[in-house]
Amino acid sequence: MNADGPLQKITLAHGSGGKAMDDLIRDVFIRAFGPHSAALHTTGLNSITLEDQARLDLAALQQQGNRLAFTTDCYVVHPLFFPGGDIGKLAVTGTVNDLAVGGAKPLYLSCGFILEEGLPIDTLKKVVCSMQQTAEAAGVSIVTGDTKVVPKGSCDKLFINTAGVGVIAAGVNISAAAAQPGDAILINGYLGDHGAAVLDARGELALHNTIESDCQPLGDLVQAMLAACPDIHCLRDVTRGGLAGVLNEFAQASDCCIEIEETRLPIRTEVRGMCEILGLDPLYLANEGKLACVAPAHAAEKLLQVMQSHPAGRHSAIIGRVKATSEVVARTVSKPRVLMTTGFGSQRMIDRLVGEPLPRIC
Repeated sequence: MNADGPLQKITLAHGSGGKAMDDLIRDVFIRAFGPHSAALHTTGLNSITLEDQARLDLAALQQQGNRLAFTTDCYVVHPLFFPGGDIGKLAVTGTVNDLAVGGAKPLYLSCGFILEEGLPIDTLKKVVCSMQQTAEAAGVSIVTGDTKVVPKGSCDKLFINTAGVGVIAAGVNISAAAAQPGDAILINGYLGDHGAAVLDARGELALHNTIESDCQPLGDLVQAMLAACPDIHCLRDVTRGGLAGVLNEFAQASDCCIEIEETRLPIRTEVRGMCEILGLDPLYLANEGKLACVAPAHAAEKLLQVMQSHPAGRHSAIIGRVKATSEVVARTVSKPRVLMTTGFGSQRMIDRLVGEPLPRIC
């Protein structure tokens, strides 16, 4: 069969529920996920019994905490592969991080695939292998999933949905509504890398740089942070909407004002330069391996040291603080939620994103 033959690409038969679908599941998904799956009974690749659900040990979960965390997200990105990652790595990382910033230890993932007719099977295999490698690095298992095939033109090559389950330890209570005046604001590294990398990878702007996506799982970093400071008030992964969006969510939910300092923001020169050329603001660019943290001021320096000692937080920084709204309203015309002190000493409001500053990148 030549490279363009039907066995080298996804066909509608792969979604029919028949032999072609069974072959795809066994050759692509079970080969990658099967040895790690709690949903499969495995005595060898040719003798796997498939079930319609994952079966998880409740006693083992209860040993790790007293609450379950459950989240889901969908992933679409163009191109499928970009410097520093791909849609598979993105799908695992994004869901792991959504669990982690709630204080949960991520444990199990499901994955659902929407495949476009004509997608090269080798492309699918690369994505699935990337998912498994990322899951192993994050310490989670992909335990159940589903596949659907749609006619050519009905989706952009490949869409992925992942859902995740984690366990929250007793005493951990993180909420966007928990910020208090005096708290410190921390982030774990450079802002805007993912948005800049994906935008450049499309090849539409004739820009040449070496920016890579920051796509990385944050579960281990968050557990280290909680060990150092169990009283973390707010955590959120900084994805679509950028840092500006997350800080506004904290400020609104907690009815406070957040002030940050421009000179403390870690932003790569290449990202800042791209933003200047395109008229973008790095505060609104998406990230896939960054978190914003609100913690008591007395714990900030210790927390910063722990973050900087972790591979996912080497460039962490304290970037601002939380203030009572009344402290800020007295010297402003409107009621701001997030203010930034610029390098010139002036202040400007950092509002929520309105619309999209560039084509969707995740």
